[in-house]
Parts: sequence; structure tokens; C-alpha cells
Amino acid sequence: MKRGILASSLALALAAPAWLGAADAPIRVKVVVVAMFEAGADTGDTPGEFQFWVEREGLARSWDFPQGERRLRSTGDGSILGVVTGVGTIHSAATVMALGLDPRFDLTHAYWLVAGIAGANPDVMSLGSAAWAEWIVDGDLGHEIDAREMPAGWPTGHVPLRRKSPYEGEPQPPEGQVFHLDHALVDWAYRLTRDTPLSDSEPLRRHRALYTGYTVAQKPPFVLKGDNLASMNYWHGKLMNDWAEAWVRYYTGGAGTFATSAMEDTGTLQSLTWLARAGRVDVSRVLVLRTASNFDMQWPGATAAESLSGESLSKGYSAYLPSLEAAYRVGSRVVHELVGGWAAYEKTPPR
Repeated sequence: MKRGILASSLALALAAPAWLGAADAPIRVKVVVVAMFEAGADTGDTPGEFQFWVEREGLARSWDFPQGERRLRSTGDGSILGVVTGVGTIHSAATVMALGLDPRFDLTHAYWLVAGIAGANPDVMSLGSAAWAEWIVDGDLGHEIDAREMPAGWPTGHVPLRRKSPYEGEPQPPEGQVFHLDHALVDWAYRLTRDTPLSDSEPLRRHRALYTGYTVAQKPPFVLKGDNLASMNYWHGKLMNDWAEAWVRYYTGGAGTFATSAMEDTGTLQSLTWLARAGRVDVSRVLVLRTASNFDMQWPGATAAESLSGESLSKGYSAYLPSLEAAYRVGSRVVHELVGGWAAYEKTPPR
């Protein structure tokens, strides 16, 4: 009986799925480009976050990836590897963990570039702009009281986990609440790309002009350093924007500035943190670039509901294509520098 069990176990092990490629030496990846969604096919139709990378970087090699959101794409030699995580922290965490454990790839020295679109805080950035984040803060972990029932004088119904009132005392973030990326690497990426020309247009100028009193929001697109709030809840509105600014400020001890709202990055960073603990990746080599596809709140004179009704993937975000273009233009400069300077950057990150 024991012999039969052992034989069956051995047969199962030997019958590993073909996509694992267990007999091959793992591909040594230099840069992983992380997109969150693709609108349709990887090439040739309306683009999502992945398509420009596939078409312009020659990610012609396709890899089966049934344990993730969709197939992987890479250059012929595998030096640049592209992955789509799926929308939301639950999908990004699962997909990145699956990739990090995939035996076909050696990711121990790889740099990770998260490049995607986001809602934008009009206090600090304009439509079509690109923000390099140093701080990634989770907006879901916490307590919440409906604003109609919160005590008088509270600025928000959101309460930090293990606290009894908003922004009470020193923050005690649970694991997964706050991630601080390598300061020197983020600064390097910003310095390298801050002069990148970004697309502007008359529709963008008209929409920016609605935000009277928001000086930065009315600027042409530009590259900045600004931090990210990740939340599965697609929130919108002036009061929510005020909460996001305060939430990021609280959890970073005043060091972070809320710039972009997205849905995946704490999930991605949590998986990378644990993969680093397992010796699979180097979490100090992670960069997060988010570009402004829409403002996260209404313009003066409008309601939050009116503003939100015009901002969706199906209807078209205010700066959808310009933000996709910005993510590629800015992000690709970093990718090209890392790959071109691999003789130095494999061992020592740029500073």
C-alpha cells in the first residue's frame, strides 16, 4: 500500500504542467513591468495599461500563466517581463505572489515597475501627469462609521484600526497598511524622468479649467513625486479627497503627500515583501508610477455625483489615453536605463 502511494506521488510530481518548464534554467529577468488591467487584446485594439508596453517594447514572447490574471509577455531573451495583475488588491496580491514563485523566472535581481493610471488629487497634480510614489498607504484597513451616524466634530467616519476616533495618537499600522519604497531609488527615477514631455490637448485644458482655485490642477501635465492611497473602494468627492490627504499624512508621520488613488498597490507590495522574505525578490528594487486619468473629486460648482458619473472606464476617463501614454513615456525611460546599464545595476541599484 505504501509503495503504491509513493509511486502515485512520484508520478504526479513527474507529470508537472508543461508551463512550469521545470527542466529549463530559469530566465534571469532584469525588469518586471506590472500593469493592472488590459481593455481587450494585448495588441491592436483599444489599449489598457499593458498594450503600449507589449507593442513598443517588443514583448512578443508569450507565457502560459494559468495561476494569474492572464498570459505573461516578455522580450525574446526575457530581460523585460510584463504581467497584468487584475483590478483590486486581492487580484494584485495573488498574481504577484504567483509570479514570484514561478520557477521559470529568476527574479532575485529584478527591478519591479508598477505603471498604471489613477485618480488624481487636484491639490498636487493635473490630468495626464505622472507621479512617482515613495509611500504606499492602504485605505481599506480600518474601522468605519457611516458619516450620518458619526459623532459631531469628527472630520470623517474612517477610524484607524485599533483606534476609537479619527487620527487618534501615534499610528500603529498593521502589516500591509503602509509601505515605504527605497527613497534613493525613487529620487533617482524622478530625476531621470522629470523633464519627460507629456501629452496635452484642448479637451484636457478645458477640463482643467473647471478647477478654479486649484492652481496645480490647471497646470499642463508634468512629472512629480507624490504618494499613493490604495483602496478596493472606488471613492470620489471633495470630502473623500480631504480624508485621503489626512489618512496618508497620518500613516506616514507627515512625510507623505497624497497624490494618486488606485486599487492594487498595497496588494502588490505585500506579496513582494513576503517574496523578499523568502529570498525570491529584492523589495528595495520596486518603483510605483501612477498617472492621472481623472481627478478624484468634483470641480467647484459641481456635485460629487455629477463628477463621478462622467468618470468610468466604459464612458472614458477625462485623460484616459494621455495617462496611458504618460505611464509608458515616463516608465520606459527607467526601464531602458536599467536594462542598458545592467552591468552596474544588477549588483548596485542606481542612486
